[in-house]
Amino acid sequence: MTQPVSQANSVEVQNLDLSFGALEVLKGLNLEIPQGEFLVLLGSSGCGKSTLLNCIAGLLEVSGGKIFIQGKNVTWAEPSERGIGMVFQSYALYPQMTVKGNLSFGLKNQRMPKAEIEQRVARAAEILQIEPLLNRKPGALSGGQRQRVAIGRALVRDVDVFLFDEPLSNLDANLRTDLRVELKRLHQRLGNTMIYVTHDQIEALTLADRIAIMKDGLIQQIDSPKGIYNTPCNRFVAGFIGSPSMNFVKGVLVSQEGQWVFEAQGLSVPLAGYDFIQTPSNNLPVELGIRPEHIAIAGNAMDQPVQLSLTVDLVEPMGADTVIWSELAGAPFTIRADSDVAIDTTSTLTAGFNPSRASIFNSETGLRV
Repeated sequence: MTQPVSQANSVEVQNLDLSFGALEVLKGLNLEIPQGEFLVLLGSSGCGKSTLLNCIAGLLEVSGGKIFIQGKNVTWAEPSERGIGMVFQSYALYPQMTVKGNLSFGLKNQRMPKAEIEQRVARAAEILQIEPLLNRKPGALSGGQRQRVAIGRALVRDVDVFLFDEPLSNLDANLRTDLRVELKRLHQRLGNTMIYVTHDQIEALTLADRIAIMKDGLIQQIDSPKGIYNTPCNRFVAGFIGSPSMNFVKGVLVSQEGQWVFEAQGLSVPLAGYDFIQTPSNNLPVELGIRPEHIAIAGNAMDQPVQLSLTVDLVEPMGADTVIWSELAGAPFTIRADSDVAIDTTSTLTAGFNPSRASIFNSETGLRV
């Protein structure tokens, strides 16, 4: 049954299914995107994020469910009728046309008045700072300039919703950083709804108002970057976000004198300050997760509620940071420390953390406890 569509939502997806033969790619997916939000669909290859974007764009025919844009049911509408602008991973520019020709081509096909076309092209060129490039052809542009033109081609359509399918993945690291900043400024300036697909968690964390993390055609968690990072809803999300990845130690929860304690091989961690979602059962098998950057070392470790004695296996200088590899309760354990720390391999290190910053997951279901 179709649910009422909220007028505050720019895009709404209800019970969306998509199958290719016997292969289910999207399964009963629901999504509400408020007006003006920058939503990032994040996940590894094959999780369904680009497929979902293509369904919203009208490039794929859905198997079930409904899609609404600006309150209008567009489930079976053509892409040109949906009020969207799309930017692809490939620039898809016409090589024989100038930048100006690429920007204006779609508008000319719509038989838009020449003065209106000139105005829209000039506005897009100004916003994207490509005015000096208007008379060049794509072959004379850098990768970053080509992607700006591709974004401009969507921008001239003056639509309510912009869809981005991994637009920065073909660029080198420095250009990705520069264009990422420009995209954030563009969103702040325009205030349009933007849906952005990426497998890069840095892009997701820096660009998004909210992130939807996908796996196997399902949204695992949708929340602000801070919410995703600090309170992941399950072990998959916890391990997917963060570099180096969150540390996980297997053990059990034990109730001792009215307080929950995590116990593992040679390890006992009182969980004072940890915010449980529900009251756990005694001896529940769980995994304790703690991010490498939430672990203090040396003198700072003594200020933390929990102290550990670790043997250093490997030290990786990373420029701004140093990653220290060790082992805790039979599991790999990493610490991200300042670059100026002096740590020797095979030395013993005192580390500490606050359990209130940890995450605990049910070993059977993977869900946050």
